[in-house]
Amino acid sequence: MSDLTQLSVAQCAELLNGKQISSVELCKAFIDQVKRVDPTIQAFLALEEDRVLAAAGESDKRRAAGSPLSAWDGIPIGIKDCISVKDERCSCASKILENFKAVYDAGVIRKLKSSGFIPFGRTNMDEFAMGSSCENSAFQKTRNPRNPECVPGGSSGGSAAAVAANEVPAALASDTGGSIRQPAAFCGVVGLKPTYGRVSRFGLVAFASSLDQIGPITKTVEDSAILLDTIGGHDPNDCTSLETECGGFAEGLKNASVKGLRIGLPKEYYELEGMSDSVRRCAEEAIETFRKLGAETVEVSLPHTKYSMACYYIVATAEASANLARFDGVRYGYRSPHARDVLENYMKSRGEGFGTEVKRRIMLGTYVLSSGYYDAYYLKAQKVRTLIRRDFENAYKQCDILLTPVTPATAFRFGEKSDPLQMYLSDVFTTSLNLSGNCGISIPAGKDPNGMPIGIQLMAPALAEQLLFHTAYAFERR
Repeated sequence: MSDLTQLSVAQCAELLNGKQISSVELCKAFIDQVKRVDPTIQAFLALEEDRVLAAAGESDKRRAAGSPLSAWDGIPIGIKDCISVKDERCSCASKILENFKAVYDAGVIRKLKSSGFIPFGRTNMDEFAMGSSCENSAFQKTRNPRNPECVPGGSSGGSAAAVAANEVPAALASDTGGSIRQPAAFCGVVGLKPTYGRVSRFGLVAFASSLDQIGPITKTVEDSAILLDTIGGHDPNDCTSLETECGGFAEGLKNASVKGLRIGLPKEYYELEGMSDSVRRCAEEAIETFRKLGAETVEVSLPHTKYSMACYYIVATAEASANLARFDGVRYGYRSPHARDVLENYMKSRGEGFGTEVKRRIMLGTYVLSSGYYDAYYLKAQKVRTLIRRDFENAYKQCDILLTPVTPATAFRFGEKSDPLQMYLSDVFTTSLNLSGNCGISIPAGKDPNGMPIGIQLMAPALAEQLLFHTAYAFERR
């Protein structure tokens, strides 16, 4: 093959199963690609070549013996730096965990390994998954492969950039308020946010526990289905993991059709001020494409959408302030060398270890949970969250699936959104999906006049990933 790094997961599997290439050859090709392009892109925080090639060698032995673990045995997958892989660094792109190595595999990593997939390095991210640009990493700024002057999106910018730059065929990431879908749109790849509870969170370093969800970033919709087939399903180690059947998504794509599908267009999303002309035009073209494929469109309303950003940043920061309390300089992670007593150890370790954005969100979360403000902010936000969930339920009575832009504009330049509020508004189209717990996918749909990718977002009811894949796959093929 001329360039193995151009391959999707499905294409890699076809060549491996046909014994046209070996896993070692495949992994070496991606390692070489990382060496070529990552000094510029900076998608990876770490990549242990020896571990990858050793795992690839074991995969080749299994295939030679006629006993591969699955059709995907020997394919490398990038891993966001907040997902635990035993004996590998898990820093969450934060100084406070810079030298921490995971002591166990996350639930999704166990499932990947049981199918023969090979964890391939640690991809960069906004510190503790807090950000929309990948500018908040404590170690480096990942660049958008489509234009290195622009951000790749966040918080999973490293995973999206690695896939877009052909440094790995696919990657795992996490989505708390759009952290898979937004960078996927910015980089021109596919990003899936599964139903809450569909994929185990065991081994995912928590940001906001009721919102976090692991999902794949891939080159194609088919690859996204393949990975959900692999990592989805119940995990007894995660008390929020759903006990429902999960699988057959990739196989189900054979019958993908949108004829007669009712696609809802939430008027609140399309009336938003500040949406760029190119994003609006791309969404309109996507709508017309679906009509030509036989789908129907209907206008629907999600009336509480205007409260979703405020609701999200109250709930998310409140949960973050509680989850990040464990990083205290005592049990593990960074400990300040300047502390003279226990209190100073807490204050200096956290003050020196956490970055600016993480401190901002911890303080916001502590404030909304404090005495006198809990009812006024946090409790009210939880009530609004229920209303947002009901909005989606009512909308799905009128349609099967929703179609919206992913972001108001395409990838912006580094430093362009220095105001935190401006940065938060990058997630205006994505946060409500996490609040509702439903599933959604970002797929490439076009480019702006500067050649930067534009994505569209499809949102479906809880556990309706097969419908989501069918719809996205039909659009992708068109």
